[in-house]
Amino acid sequence: MHSRQLPVDGSHRIAVRHFPATGTVRASVVIGGAMGVRQAFYAPFAQWLAAQGVSVWTFDYRGSGDSLGDAPLRGFDADLFDWARDYEAVVDAAKLAEPGAPLYLFGHSLGAQLPGLLARPGQVDGLLSIAAGSGYWRDNAPRLKRSVLYFWYVLVPLAVRLWGYFPGRRLRKVGDLPRGVILQWRRWCLNPRYSVGAEGPLAERSYAQVRFPVLALSMSDDELMTLRGTESLVGFYSAAPTAVQRIAPADVQARRIGHFGFFREQFDQSLWPRAIDSLHRLAALGNTRVPHTTA
Repeated sequence: MHSRQLPVDGSHRIAVRHFPATGTVRASVVIGGAMGVRQAFYAPFAQWLAAQGVSVWTFDYRGSGDSLGDAPLRGFDADLFDWARDYEAVVDAAKLAEPGAPLYLFGHSLGAQLPGLLARPGQVDGLLSIAAGSGYWRDNAPRLKRSVLYFWYVLVPLAVRLWGYFPGRRLRKVGDLPRGVILQWRRWCLNPRYSVGAEGPLAERSYAQVRFPVLALSMSDDELMTLRGTESLVGFYSAAPTAVQRIAPADVQARRIGHFGFFREQFDQSLWPRAIDSLHRLAALGNTRVPHTTA
């Protein structure tokens, strides 16, 4: 594993880790992390993928994890459009490193939402969406839906006013986030069409420019995302070939998967090989341009 600081937008640098492929490179993968989740969480999965011949890149969005460093979050200027540019900078680096290999995005939650805002989606060969959905509060899982309005209408505005950022670690909610990120995310989650509805025609056109295939893995016991939310997100990629695959814990002889479980090492013999299978399915989707299906 190699760590580096990648310049973005001239004045920012984000922390990136590269896990070189073992042997012949069969593909490159950029893992886009979930909201508030540091790239270190994905390291075991990235190492496993690298051992299968996949060149893997992970990163922390600006203002989070190792990309924040010692800087204070109070007053840190960043929003979700900035995070999309961070994502694309890593995609650019991955493509430059292995120009002849197909390049896929593995997006966990937010990491499957932001690719619709990429300025150059043509260099991407496919998106594997893992435990991701639109985020609109009415599409949240029942347990989350019972408390989410308090979160958005009381806790978030109050915390941001008091601290100047969202102190998620202190509150044991999501994670520490820049003010602009949490407030923009709030607007998205309160809009029935999520990012596309909150940002208007510009965002809708951006998602519609995506032509790479999208395969979404939806966990039946996800405590945050529902199948309805997943299908809503996939629908934003209106011009892309798409498919949704539902996975239950019983399918992999497990008691639980949930929103984060896919990336845990206990699934290295069950769920993780599905990631390699998904590369083949994404390639097939891209070639056949099949319509949206739920499998």
